[in-house]
Amino acid sequence: MNTPTELKYAASHEWLSSDGTVGISDFAQDQLGDVVYVELPEVGREVKAGETVAVVESVKTASDIYAPASGTITAVNEELSGTPELVNSGPYEGGWLFKMDVTEEGDLMDADAYASANS
Repeated sequence: MNTPTELKYAASHEWLSSDGTVGISDFAQDQLGDVVYVELPEVGREVKAGETVAVVESVKTASDIYAPASGTITAVNEELSGTPELVNSGPYEGGWLFKMDVTEEGDLMDADAYASANS
C-alpha cells in the first residue's frame, strides 16, 4: 500500500495535503476496483468535516466521499469527468478529487497510523 508521509488521512480513506487537495487513498482505490464515474462537489460549497461531498462509482460499488476537513471547495478535478480511471492509476497525482480552503481539519491520522489501521 502506497501511503505518502506528507499527507494526512481520514479513517474513511480520504487524504488531505497541506495545500488543501483531497483524494482517496491507494488502499481505497484498490478496494473499490475499477473506477467508472466520479461525482464531484460544486466549487464554492461550504462543507464540514465528515460530510458527504462526492461519490466514486466503480464496477463493484458506489462509495461516498467525505470531507476530511471543514472549509470551502475551491476547485474540482475536471479531468475525472472524462477519465475517472485516474483515481486508480494515480490516486495521489492526477486522480485527486477536489481542493478546499481548509478552516478546520477533521480527525486525521498521519501516514503511519493510517497504514497500521489498514494492514
